[in-house]
Amino acid sequence: MHTAAAAVARSRELFDSGATRPLAWRLEQLGNLRRMLTERGGDFAGALLSDLGKHRSESQLTEIGFVTAEAAHLERHLAAWLRPRRVDVPLAVRPARAWTELTPLGVVLVIGPWNYPVQLTLAPVAGALAAGNTVVLKPSEHAPATSAALARWVPEYLGGAAEVVAGSIPETTALLAERFDHIFFTGGKNAARVVMRAAAKHLTPVTLELGGRCPAYVDGTADLATTARRIAWGRFVNAGQTCVAPDYVLGAPEVLDALEPQLVRAITSMFGTDPSASVSYGRIIDDRHFVRLAELADGSTVVHGGQRDRGSRYFAPTILRPEPGDAVLDEEIFGPLLPLVPVTGRDEAIRMINAGPKPLAVYVFSPDDKVRGSFAENTSSGALAYGAPAAHAAVPGLPFGGVGASGMGAYHGEHSVRTFSHERASLDKPMWPDTIGLAYPPYGKAKDRLVTALLSYAGRVPFRSR
Repeated sequence: MHTAAAAVARSRELFDSGATRPLAWRLEQLGNLRRMLTERGGDFAGALLSDLGKHRSESQLTEIGFVTAEAAHLERHLAAWLRPRRVDVPLAVRPARAWTELTPLGVVLVIGPWNYPVQLTLAPVAGALAAGNTVVLKPSEHAPATSAALARWVPEYLGGAAEVVAGSIPETTALLAERFDHIFFTGGKNAARVVMRAAAKHLTPVTLELGGRCPAYVDGTADLATTARRIAWGRFVNAGQTCVAPDYVLGAPEVLDALEPQLVRAITSMFGTDPSASVSYGRIIDDRHFVRLAELADGSTVVHGGQRDRGSRYFAPTILRPEPGDAVLDEEIFGPLLPLVPVTGRDEAIRMINAGPKPLAVYVFSPDDKVRGSFAENTSSGALAYGAPAAHAAVPGLPFGGVGASGMGAYHGEHSVRTFSHERASLDKPMWPDTIGLAYPPYGKAKDRLVTALLSYAGRVPFRSR
């Protein structure tokens, strides 16, 4: 049996045994996940350094510690989230009790990305396990050291609860040919289309966590020094390879002129005058992305940075002043390039945002409530944040996900449990008295008047469960 088919078969057998449904089993798996990241954190940090040049502190902040905190949050609240929820029963159905309960879906496929190969792979795994499912995990082949670490340690700590299938396109293709009860994919739009076509064959529901250009709007009322530090951090952490990074900055020309030197100061403060020598600055994942970024930078106007070394995959934090028609304005950058784009004000900024695909996040740097309200009312995005980029992803109570081309579905915290569960409707009606008899034939005028009066009364009076 092919590795993919065998992994799915083992996961299906475990789920069908009923072992995954008890709360105790779910909590045990979340505890095992935390234990793995604590005891083997050094191995994962080393893998992230190898794949992406991440400093250990960055790996802890954005990857290892992030998932540890997510699992702990799930453990702390899971019992409460799983309690049945009472539902009011209309008069025509009484006496009866009604409620909903979250039930596991079955076997979940999680396909992870390369840019945050621990966080964006294991955080959905945590949610799927909390919901009582088994998981087949496909790490990204573009982060080979992290993929090897996941293949090494996940089976030891999570046993059959999570199967790992490593490899590249052939292994992913083989997995997508199998039947799953949910597919969770994080990655690019082209691969997402492949996933959706495969899911359609089995009518499998999907969650797609994609990208999308995330604009930042800055007006003259903002604290530009703090704004610059926050934008620089959000853009250049992980060498810009972050789906919720600010992709470009919109502002009036005079605001951008004042912001640009503040951005340069922020970059220097974080990474030094030569970021290539800084252990705090990462590297581009591979040659293909390096070349793509070089072409984008060379096709625009560089006002700061631009230095690069293909051999080490180093690409300096770079600020651009693009012209209309520059390629850097037409695609998600996913790298350390930050275009500054002049607009006349918030209205033109909103028009520019709405002219493209819906972004994964919109960032507004302005204390003005009218400015904030304009973006809230007139834009559509996966998230809207004021004063800080990317930080919303660290709030477990907020759903994380896109809209339109930036994705479908959401996760984190309770939203993960609901994503990987079915909310089942349940009803308990006693055999006596048999009020359903009103619906039985034969029908006539008397019954028609009674049913009409009953339904009319139910429409006027609030329902109360009994």
